[in-house]
Order: sequence, then C-alpha cells, then structure tokens
Amino acid sequence: MTLPVGGPDRRDDGRGHPALPTETLDSLVIGGGQAGLAASFFLRERGIDHVVLDANPAPGGAWQHRWDSLTMEDVHGVADLPAAPAPARSHRRANEVIPAYFGEYERRHRLPVVRPVHVTRVEADGDLLLVHAGERRWRTRTLVNATGTWTRPFVPYYPGITSFTGEQLHTVAFPGAEHFRDRRVLVVGGGASAVQFLGELAPVTDTLWVTRRPPVWRDDDFDSEAGLAAVARVEERVRQGLPPASVVSVTGLALRPQERRAAELGAYVRRPMFSVIEPDGVRWADGSFEAVDVILWATGFRAAVDHLAPLGLRSPQGGIALVQVPGNVQGATTAVRDPRVQLVGYGPSASTVGASRAGRAAAAAVVRHLARDAAATPSAWR
Repeated sequence: MTLPVGGPDRRDDGRGHPALPTETLDSLVIGGGQAGLAASFFLRERGIDHVVLDANPAPGGAWQHRWDSLTMEDVHGVADLPAAPAPARSHRRANEVIPAYFGEYERRHRLPVVRPVHVTRVEADGDLLLVHAGERRWRTRTLVNATGTWTRPFVPYYPGITSFTGEQLHTVAFPGAEHFRDRRVLVVGGGASAVQFLGELAPVTDTLWVTRRPPVWRDDDFDSEAGLAAVARVEERVRQGLPPASVVSVTGLALRPQERRAAELGAYVRRPMFSVIEPDGVRWADGSFEAVDVILWATGFRAAVDHLAPLGLRSPQGGIALVQVPGNVQGATTAVRDPRVQLVGYGPSASTVGASRAGRAAAAAVVRHLARDAAATPSAWR
C-alpha cells in the first residue's frame, strides 16, 4: 500500500470540499514525542503501514519547549527509545539534547513523521477512523494516540484570580530564575516541578510555597519495585474510568543535591492553600494576607485528548478506561469503548519509561486487531 506521507488526496469531491484520501492506512499515530516514536518503531518493525502526525514544527516532542535552565542533570530520567540508548546526564540543556536525540532517531529508523500537523478531531467512519487536521484528512483502520499533556496546562480557579496585578505564569512558560530576581514569588503545587522551581528561585529571590495537601517526602531509594507499585495505583484509576493521576503524584518527593541550598533557606516550608487572590497578594481563610509579586502555577497538566471526543471514549467518571493487561500495568493501552484506539503516554504509561513500553504494547494490540479484522472480512485488509 502506498503511504500518503504528504497528506491525503486533495482532489475536489464535486461539492467544493477536499476529497477523502484514496488510501487507507493500517494505523496512524498522533504525536511525535517519546511514546509516538516508540509506537512507530514497533509498528514499522511489524510491517504495519502507518504515518505519524506531529503538531510540532521540529522533532523533540514537549522537550523542545522546556525552560532553558533545565539541564540533563535536572531531569528525572529519560528512558531509552527502542534500540537507542538515551543521552547521558550532563550540564547541557535538555531542550537541545533530547530533541537532537529524537531527530536522529527518526532519521535513522526512517519513521514516517509528517509535521507540523495539528489534529483537530477523530471520528468513526463505519469500520474505519477518519482523522481531521483542518482540511486535511486521513483514513485509518487503527489509531495510536500519543499526544501527552504538555499542550494542556492546568491552572485551578480561585476567587480573585483575574484581579491579580502582578505576573502569573504556568510551568510551560517558566523563563528561568533570573527573571524573578528581587520579586517575591508564590509557587503553587505539590509536585516535582514545584520542588525544582523552588530550588532555582530561593537562592536568588524571596519565595513562598503553597500546596493543597502536605507534601509526602521520600528519604529512601526509589527502586523498581516501588516504581511499579506507584504505576499500579495510577493504572487502577484508569481501569475504573477515572481521570488519570500523574505517576509522579504517587511517588513522593525527594530533594536532589542542587536543591539543598534552597532547603537551607527554608524554601520547603509549605503553607496550605490560600482562599482568595487579591490584586497584590493572597489571603488565607484565617484572614491573614501575604503580598507577592508573582504567582507561579506548578499545578500540572491534563491529558490532551479533546480531539478524540467524537469517539465517545470517556466513561461517566470522566476518564478513558483502558483494557487491563494482567501482569503488565504499563501495557494497558486499548480503549475499552473502541478497541481500534490505543493510548500511549496516558495514565500508567505517562512517563518516558512507560511510554516506550506502551509503544510496544500498542503496536502488538494493533496487529491483533488487524488480524481479527482480516479474519472477519478478508477482502477489507490489504
């Protein structure tokens, strides 16, 4: 089958609309980050005709958008892509090293990536799926969704949030510590990013840390057994159809050597959440007030899956339930409500390690689905 790498057939359908693609792919991957590249590698290894649609203008997934001060020493680990060791720790910028690693991987394995393509919706078309990106359309038998979370930063609503006259920004826009020098910064969030930001900010300016719940600090070694247990807790939520919690949220927090100075300065003395935001600060439930110049929302992300809404994959609980795989919590990729759809980098596989493993599981699930499809209607496949 000819692979439509340049996009679908653009001929007119006689009614002034672009024609549907004349070829049908066996699979289509949305997203060119760690999970998408891993899935593409395993699909190609199995001889599955597919294309990868990536919204970014260049290789690197979300890594190309990370802040400049994030070095390879700071990241919490980058897993190997299949058959390609990840870059070693160094003082080089992660937003340069990892995109270069991804780009070389795409070239070496000749992965069929098309960019920039922003997928707007996916809908059922009989036994097939129709993928829309503006006026461009692709028809496919199966889909691997690998869109991650970076494009959906989450900022919770608090009364008065729009009245604040200082600067508000989210993790996605962190410009580096020097930007905040001599300004009082309120860091909101109980995850690893908040800990890292405080580590950078406290030595150069005044900080205040607030979280909804008291942070859980880890002082033991986080070995593979503990990691598997944490991922299993995330998988259980997804199996029940609940919105996934991040893997990091169940692993606990630990200070690295580069954050010790911030700890000595008292940066990790946490306060509970405020109740109201005012023009020049925040006020707590007891009436006390704290003046701040900046609110930095390190409040995480949500899964970027809105384009899948027409497929009706969400459960009544708000999440996308995945078919459980006994003995392999990171192998849960198949949507319960539509087995044509695989989700990688979602729920239990929302980490670089999990994403690569899920890519293998998704490719295997695609092969099984196509085989069943072929057995049911032999003339419909290939």
